[in-house]
Amino acid sequence: MPSVRPNIAEMKGYTPGEQPQGVEKFIKLNTNENSYQCSPKVKAAIGHVVQAGLQKYPDPFATAFRIRASELLGIAPDWILCGNGSDDILTIVTRAFVGTSDMVRFANPSYLLYRTMAELQGAACDIVNYNPDWSLPPEFSQGNDWLRLVYLANPNSPSGTMIAPAEIAAIADVLPCPLLVDEAYVDFAETNCISLVAENEKVMVARTLSKSYALAGLRFGYLVAQPQVIQELNKVKDSYNCDSLSIAGATAAIDDQGWLAENRARILATRARMTASLREMGMQVVDSHANFVWCTHESIPVEPIYRQLKQSGVLVRYMLYPGWGDGLRITVGTDEQVDACLALLSGLVVS
Repeated sequence: MPSVRPNIAEMKGYTPGEQPQGVEKFIKLNTNENSYQCSPKVKAAIGHVVQAGLQKYPDPFATAFRIRASELLGIAPDWILCGNGSDDILTIVTRAFVGTSDMVRFANPSYLLYRTMAELQGAACDIVNYNPDWSLPPEFSQGNDWLRLVYLANPNSPSGTMIAPAEIAAIADVLPCPLLVDEAYVDFAETNCISLVAENEKVMVARTLSKSYALAGLRFGYLVAQPQVIQELNKVKDSYNCDSLSIAGATAAIDDQGWLAENRARILATRARMTASLREMGMQVVDSHANFVWCTHESIPVEPIYRQLKQSGVLVRYMLYPGWGDGLRITVGTDEQVDACLALLSGLVVS
């Protein structure tokens, strides 16, 4: 086998949530997908592109999306960089700011891909554990000579918890490096950090259309940062990192804010009911600001629960974080999906 770089050979790589063959046999509540169909406008827009033909390269900067998104966000289009999902955005930012022997920081537990991004660059990881109440300890804000980038998922995954924008602004003020606020789930929350970008050029905000817009299969995300930052990141991205179908679909999706509001309200109502039911069973459930809930139990191991649910045709995500513990992350699906999951859980955790 040809030799790869030593850091690649040593890393484990990111493991996505289960995508089993015959997925239609399962109630799939393990990867935080939106269980509802996307806006009909998305399918129509993609159909128009297919009909027009795919023989030409796409717009390398996804200009149509950037113009519509800028109108919704109250910023100029040159504050926006588009990518092939928010993972592409994370890749672009990491490649731009982090080199071999540099350091990145992120909290634990959080999105597992952050470690992979750092290891791909040959960088060190400074992992700071959340406090038991899911607040950040002071060391999360402390700088050093090697720190080049800090990731912060907000809302966080797997907990669904949030750090207030004012606290994030204070963190950014003292950090010696960029702070990438990953807002993949922010449309299910009440606050966001977009306004912080104008206040501090070190703050960047990444978003995705996978969750709230039900477009996980389309792969489209974007970054909000000051124009001078976007200009540098454009040098790093792939030349045509968003295809014509995703640009058209994403633009149509954000143009249908009525669909988003209706879908969001439906998911939040189910989330509230789901949280109450799980607590009644004796599960510890953190208040979530996302489209999933994080569950633990004081006396019952949760890994066997995950396996028993899978055997019964319900997929949830079992997650183990060294130095912290484990738990179940359960996506807020449709009412029917959630009811089926709750019925099974009731028989497993209630004596």
